[in-house]
Amino acid sequence: MIIDQLTRSIQLKICYFGPALSGKTTSIKALFNHFGKKDRVLSIESSIRRTLFFDYGTIDFENQQWHLKIHLYSTTGQDFYIITRPVTLQGIDGIIFVADSQQSVYNRNLTSWNELCSYFEDVIITLPKVIAFNKQDLPDKFSPPEFLENINYFRFKNIDFKKTTAVNGEGILDCFEEILSLVFKNLYKDQIVSMLQ
Repeated sequence: MIIDQLTRSIQLKICYFGPALSGKTTSIKALFNHFGKKDRVLSIESSIRRTLFFDYGTIDFENQQWHLKIHLYSTTGQDFYIITRPVTLQGIDGIIFVADSQQSVYNRNLTSWNELCSYFEDVIITLPKVIAFNKQDLPDKFSPPEFLENINYFRFKNIDFKKTTAVNGEGILDCFEEILSLVFKNLYKDQIVSMLQ
């Protein structure tokens, strides 16, 4: 987070992370669509429209006192490009972990979560994070409490979870608002809340 008292500006970086095909790109595009900025997401894609490096865009909010600039990234889920993930995660203020709620890919979510934790070691305990259980519109979903128990959810601080369906935008804004709440907590809370209203 960069806070510039002189220009009254705050910049922060939020990253979507999760296994391949969990809906990270769809989530970030749905969020930008909500704010009427559908065409403001830069995606570096392969020839089969899979994220090659990352997706990126910025969302700005402003009130009479502060200008808030949020840099949003999503990492590639493809293991072939695993080397790009830690680079994209550098300097982040919060994580939205996009889990694929289909029972058939349950273990891929666990592997991806463990990979995320390995990048931050003990810092992951306090780093603000929201788990988005995506694809709630599909059948044969696993139970979120089962996943939360497997990752020992209660040992983490600054964490929450939501259910999402990125293809229609359901729950996407809730995740975004929650990660901002966790990032800012008490820091300039009144100013930020009034900025977003």
